[in-house]
Amino acid sequence: DEIALQPSWMLREVLQKSEQLEDGTELTGWALQGEINGALAQLADVLRATGRCGVWRDELLAVTDVQGRRVGLVERGVVRPLGITTHAVHLVGRNPLGHHWVQQRSLTKANDPGLWDTLMGGMVSAADTLEQALARETWEEAGLRLAQLQGVRAGRRVTIRRPSPDGLGSGYMEEHIDWFTGVVPDGVVPVNQDGEVAQFACVPPAEMLARLQRDAFTLEAALITCAAGL
Repeated sequence: DEIALQPSWMLREVLQKSEQLEDGTELTGWALQGEINGALAQLADVLRATGRCGVWRDELLAVTDVQGRRVGLVERGVVRPLGITTHAVHLVGRNPLGHHWVQQRSLTKANDPGLWDTLMGGMVSAADTLEQALARETWEEAGLRLAQLQGVRAGRRVTIRRPSPDGLGSGYMEEHIDWFTGVVPDGVVPVNQDGEVAQFACVPPAEMLARLQRDAFTLEAALITCAAGL
């Protein structure tokens, strides 16, 4: 209702009601009109004005079709309210003994504040390749260059689909997460650079399992840690 009350120029020719049949069921939705980046930018502005977006970051993410091809760009703060698929990268770091280097998320983080996470986890922006995002986020979150790590290799992909609190509780999260593993050599200690990490800890496998059982980790970190193996 609040969106409908916005001045007509804010949504003019951007959204059009769409109805179609799928497996005999009538589906009603909204279709973007015109140039996709401009239309998404207008829609993002309306969601921001009505308090229905997440934290506004002035960061563009890629919008992809079902085949994973890039079709446009959108402000990061509105991807959950709009249910747009996002892409992220995580790094599972261990010391030479197999203990896990993990981070505790800052208490001021918008999502999952204070929970434990992998050594690094971050979004792949529209300006990044997967490899660029891996290198940038590893430095920003852990103060580590990939050249300092040993045996960095790609793991598999985890996809998260779940409701999101963004959009006043009406958001939806679909995120593809590509995770990597690597060894942090003895004497190398992660140091946060961007203020988004409360602390780091090097945790043996038995303690990792205990923390996972206590739900001390984010859902994403728990799934990735289990996929990578304790």
